[in-house]
Amino acid sequence: MSSPTIEQLHAFHAQDREIFSKLVIKFSRPPAESLLVMATWFWLEDFGFENIFSIIMALPDPLIAAFANEAVLCFRCLDSSEPPNGLNRIPLTVRFMKKDISLLMIYKHRYTAIAGIKNFLNTVCSRIFSDILQQVLPPSSSSVSSSFVTRLRYPLNIPGFPDQTFGSINVMSDVFGRDYFSDNNLFLFPDGLWRWNASCVATENDRTMFITFSRGFPVSQAEVKALFTERFGENCVVGVYMPENASSTNVNSEVMQQSLFAKLVLDSVVTVDRILQGGKLRKFRINGKHIWARKYNEKRDGPNGRTCLIN
Repeated sequence: MSSPTIEQLHAFHAQDREIFSKLVIKFSRPPAESLLVMATWFWLEDFGFENIFSIIMALPDPLIAAFANEAVLCFRCLDSSEPPNGLNRIPLTVRFMKKDISLLMIYKHRYTAIAGIKNFLNTVCSRIFSDILQQVLPPSSSSVSSSFVTRLRYPLNIPGFPDQTFGSINVMSDVFGRDYFSDNNLFLFPDGLWRWNASCVATENDRTMFITFSRGFPVSQAEVKALFTERFGENCVVGVYMPENASSTNVNSEVMQQSLFAKLVLDSVVTVDRILQGGKLRKFRINGKHIWARKYNEKRDGPNGRTCLIN
């Protein structure tokens, strides 16, 4: 299929672009926050809250601004290490979506939400709003001198990114205006419309857990895999990684050097949320031994354990 032109993409996302223009131009909201608001709404729509942009477009401006404020609460609650309280602080979203939704519900799907919002930031928002961003960002936002603008596309510097939770965003300037767009995340459907591939392909780190064990109670890779496949599905475990000095075959061996931790790579971020159930740490028990599981953090945990693998 031929790649869509900028004009075609803008026409397809006309409603989304109008809402984004209101946020950054009419309401003078910060561009970074507005991008995250839009990505949150894209994720909510993909998560099952259908027609969210049509509902928002039908609202008067003060309600759109209030709706955006609630979206900020949604994505900012994902920053916290503690779940939000049970108070309903997004009443407009509940009222107009006509579905049960709360900050606590979103937090229980925390890692799915983070990966999904990152996905929409970088596959949709970074591409369809670039010309609007150029209208509101200062001239110094480009990383090249103005003498090259007429010949090159250049990345825009958006204050607020990289975000501590959602990372960076790569927005390229739109100086040619047409026909430079080619993307594997776009598909042509039988009705003749281009649509984004909404399936989020999370990184391995996004879907990895950090597992710890008690000293004196050695746990094998096979036991870890058996525990999680039994509870969360036969194909949920992609691999179990332990340090090189740990044996995975003979738990009772006297010469075994016990590993106190392992990395558990899962099939999806959804499984991470199913395991943690909105908490920071889950405790499990197998063969009389305790296992603690939490979300893997490469900065804190390091790239440890990538020497032994059970598939």
